[in-house]
Amino acid sequence: PRQVPEQPWFVNAYLNILVGGILPFGAVFVEVFYVLSSIWLHQFYYLFGFLFLVLVILLLTCAEITVVMCYFQLCCEDYNWWWRSFFTSGCCSLYLFVYSLYYASAKLQMARAVAFMMYCGYMLIVSSAFFLITGSFGFLACMIFIRQIYAAIKID
Repeated sequence: PRQVPEQPWFVNAYLNILVGGILPFGAVFVEVFYVLSSIWLHQFYYLFGFLFLVLVILLLTCAEITVVMCYFQLCCEDYNWWWRSFFTSGCCSLYLFVYSLYYASAKLQMARAVAFMMYCGYMLIVSSAFFLITGSFGFLACMIFIRQIYAAIKID
């Protein structure tokens, strides 16, 4: 394989992964509050159609952000896009977990450390599933994008 040239600061892998998770999480964090309230505070949740719409918005946002970040990466001649695309869209699960910790400290009154550990364990499982779902969707969107742009290249 060809050596990847030195990258500018804005194509740093860690920076792209962290920035790539902000926008998808920002699209859904209000709905996350209502879902967490319905799960942990035993409140009723009636807006399942709206929740489905928010899920579609989340997946579209993950796909768009991952494709844009991958395009920036390819423009800087870095062809190693596979894992970075997975982690870029999956990083919104990190923000979900951090928000769930904030939610626990602000809204829930847990008397014992065991309850907090169980809450963290459950939210870690939910965040891991969220990571796998959004990461897979971002990777698939990026793979379709890469195939489309390289299929358009005509070699004479």
